[in-house]
Amino acid sequence: MLYIIGLGLGDEKDITLRGLEAVKKCDRLYIEAYTSLLSFGLSSMGLSTLEELYGKPVTLADREMVEEKADSILSEAQHSNVGFLVVGDPFGATTHSDLVVRAKRAGIEVNVVHNASVMNAVGICGLQLYRYGETVSIPFFTEKWRPYSFYEKIKRNRGLGLHTLCLLDIRVKELTLESLCGGRKQYEPPRFMPINIAIEQLLEAVHNSGESVYGEDTTCVGFARLGSKDQKIVVGTMRQLLTVDFGAPLHSLVIVGETHPVEEEMLCFFAIKEENPKTEDNSSKQSVRYVA
Repeated sequence: MLYIIGLGLGDEKDITLRGLEAVKKCDRLYIEAYTSLLSFGLSSMGLSTLEELYGKPVTLADREMVEEKADSILSEAQHSNVGFLVVGDPFGATTHSDLVVRAKRAGIEVNVVHNASVMNAVGICGLQLYRYGETVSIPFFTEKWRPYSFYEKIKRNRGLGLHTLCLLDIRVKELTLESLCGGRKQYEPPRFMPINIAIEQLLEAVHNSGESVYGEDTTCVGFARLGSKDQKIVVGTMRQLLTVDFGAPLHSLVIVGETHPVEEEMLCFFAIKEENPKTEDNSSKQSVRYVA
């Protein structure tokens, strides 16, 4: 059997009781380490605090192993219990859906154990989850590659008055350009997009469009280490959030759409305090107020 087990967002203690029971049944455990940064004491070079809790070894499964060597994992699951541990919820990344499809095609029974993910944990800021539009990913721009595909999705969401969750780029064990051109495999240092870089790229995209779908005065919510004990949540304009030190990764960002009075009241608890409160103009369809 293949168990796909969500670990939640904070630390090793966030696993559910059902998830822990599944772990104890497993003969072999893998943990994905590429779609999220695990803050559970795990590094790409060492062991995790999970092993101490589980009392058994955990194999680090990077992108290369899961996308290129999934057959070996599934082969083990045909005659033993194999656990695939996922930060957040198992279906927070399309790669995990692909693993389930391949397992079912091979006749392997799959048992999924869900957990919290960034997709629902962002509700802590007070914005109602059913008022979100399509989620977007913001990739790191390079000198020659500056994709603005996320802009059209944000534009659609804004046109409907919906909030937009922006997932910020994570680059772990990415091959260098030299490696892609051939030769021995070498990897770039891990990179995790901070909120200020995301905002700079968002503003570049809207400037490039020549439109005013959002701008420096658009209200956003910045999240850092969501779900952990030292999580940080700040509400402010894009201009304001550019100067906020959110600390260590992971970061994510929400572009606020039209707000309900209850949402506004919740947002105020996390708002940057300023002496001269002001709101975005009517064209941006927002009315969140800042506390003085």
